[in-house]
Amino acid sequence: MPDSYIKRILDARIYDLAVETPLDNTQLLSERFSNSIYLKREDLQPVFSFKIRGAYNKLLQLPKEALERGVIAASAGNHAQGLALSAKHLGIQATIVMPQTTPAIKVDAVRARGANVVLVGDAFDEAAAHAKQLEKEHNLTFIHPYDDPDVIAGQGTVAMEILRQHPQHIDAIFVPVGGGGLAAGVSAYIKYVRPDIKIFAVEPEDAACLKYALEHDCPKKLKEVGIFADGVAVAQIGDETFRVLRETIDGVITANTDEICAAIKDIFEDTRSIAEPAGAIALAGLKKYVQEHKLKGQTLIAIDSGANTNFDRLRYISERTEIGEKREAIIAVTIPEEPGSYMRFCQDLGKRNITEFNYRYAGEGPAHIFVGIQVSAHGNDRAQLMGELKEKGYNAVDLTENEMAKLHIRHMVGGRLPYTAETATTVKEHLFRFEFPERPGALIKFLNHMGNRWNISMFHYRNHGSAQARILLGMQIPTGEITEVIAFLEALDSYRYWDETNNPAYQLFLS
Repeated sequence: MPDSYIKRILDARIYDLAVETPLDNTQLLSERFSNSIYLKREDLQPVFSFKIRGAYNKLLQLPKEALERGVIAASAGNHAQGLALSAKHLGIQATIVMPQTTPAIKVDAVRARGANVVLVGDAFDEAAAHAKQLEKEHNLTFIHPYDDPDVIAGQGTVAMEILRQHPQHIDAIFVPVGGGGLAAGVSAYIKYVRPDIKIFAVEPEDAACLKYALEHDCPKKLKEVGIFADGVAVAQIGDETFRVLRETIDGVITANTDEICAAIKDIFEDTRSIAEPAGAIALAGLKKYVQEHKLKGQTLIAIDSGANTNFDRLRYISERTEIGEKREAIIAVTIPEEPGSYMRFCQDLGKRNITEFNYRYAGEGPAHIFVGIQVSAHGNDRAQLMGELKEKGYNAVDLTENEMAKLHIRHMVGGRLPYTAETATTVKEHLFRFEFPERPGALIKFLNHMGNRWNISMFHYRNHGSAQARILLGMQIPTGEITEVIAFLEALDSYRYWDETNNPAYQLFLS
């Protein structure tokens, strides 16, 4: 039962290496949402993540012989850093197997702390399988990143600190979930000591392994896992963590990429620190819960679990923040192709601020413009804007939730493929969007896979310093060959794809 963890948590002697992190009141967020919102600052640990608690606690429980042989782990980064520093502190050797998609800042940090790093695979599962193989070959002790009682107990010390730092009333605590070690430790302790406090687990929409397990009443592996929030990009919740969580949490909240990016900005504005996506996801869930339930006057805590992110990723994060805050609408608007039409459009917007405008002359007839417009995050301002445009006679399409429009179209509006009457009946352009693990050489490998069988008529790729490569590809496909193309794409290993041929953003601007 979860209450069996209480003694383990109270007995964790980790503070000669880990630190008690502050519980910071967020002045700006609290005022904005009319609630008392606190951040538990696990980004201030020596390895900039809570993972040091569980890793160090596990090593302290091992017998001397096991420590002398050495330890091994598989990790996307934060557990790796925690274990590397813990092993160095105790004077033992650690080997860490990491996915090749792990941000360089995490790989370099692990090596700097004296661990031997082995890069294998594109995701945690592949790294874990290789680590298990090395464990047997070299008689090492495997230190699981989350599904281990001593690791869970170490992470549970976060909850012990929260209640000591804020003994007054707390309404809810929001905890990030990947494999579930932190959430299991926190919820087991809180529900034993203060069962009145609600505990919400927060996951990425595209890696919601706990939600999936609860729906099936047992841990089950997700078919695909998005890795923007790489610190919580886990395909299957742990067996032990699931056993605890199913009895202790009050609900699961999922957050999308835009919401996570907005939470990163919120943390920066209140603390002047930069959380990694997994570090900010609990706050994204907190904000979502407050807005959906219209909460006011409550005391809410989010665990800021880490700050290990590549600087390059900030470009992408910043780009998605305004949409995540619901402060920007992305729309396609049809206006007459004549002098003065854009001026009239701006006048019809009134005092609304235009954040982006893309247009390219495409001949006679109506013009399609791609425009970003500032909207209010409160109420239903975006729907009101669309209604106002319709009343004034504009044909407008809301693209704010259109992933292809946000990732690609906004950076490449303009230019259309010329077709003669003959080619239009024999060849059609089809549009596909791809995602695959980013690494040196990944782009050329993708192009080699595609080969020269079908003509590439459009191509857009941006490197955001993230773990995922994103490509928009147009292909000229002869009539009758689309089934063959789909079969070819389905056979490509590790390449997720979407057929975007009927996407309105493409139809309006590029088809």
